[in-house]
Amino acid sequence: MSKETIKNNFIEAKNLLTDFISNENNFLTIEKAGNMFVNAVKNNKKIFSCGNGGSMSDAMHFAEELTGRFRNDRNSIPAIAISDPSHITCTGNDYGFDKIFSRYIDGLGQKGDVLLAISTSGNSKNIINAVNSAHKKGMKVVALTGKTGGELAKICDIEIRVPWTGYADRIQEIHIKIIHSLIQYIEINI
Repeated sequence: MSKETIKNNFIEAKNLLTDFISNENNFLTIEKAGNMFVNAVKNNKKIFSCGNGGSMSDAMHFAEELTGRFRNDRNSIPAIAISDPSHITCTGNDYGFDKIFSRYIDGLGQKGDVLLAISTSGNSKNIINAVNSAHKKGMKVVALTGKTGGELAKICDIEIRVPWTGYADRIQEIHIKIIHSLIQYIEINI
């Protein structure tokens, strides 16, 4: 790897961010998602989040900033990342990896709760199953996707898409900016 390759990583990231910023609808959609989370919290409901790999780390980051603190001191916000390794390995072993998130929603989700479902491809079967379980429970779903949005784009209530067809790391870089914006929006508006 050369200095030029490193520099090109930053240029590519900057170009994707510039493209995302140039679409004003992205910010309207993020605001709409923020309102969905705020309304759930104001109605004493919970926020769940899930994702695979780096997206699981993002789901965990989203929840911990809400239960802990982002920028301002405030009451803890009821948010849960579906990331408990004992639940994941138990469910994966007994029901298969495709059920690791949906079983959690089946057990703890309630009408009026909101799920943040993160999938850079939009086609992760375990995320799709979680969304289906959430809808059966009467929950709303905000999806962070990439590429073409995949199957997830068709079944979520609000989709925030990073339309990048390259490697997933670029999509995840924009996802974390979206997540931080959502956290700040929730924190300011509750």
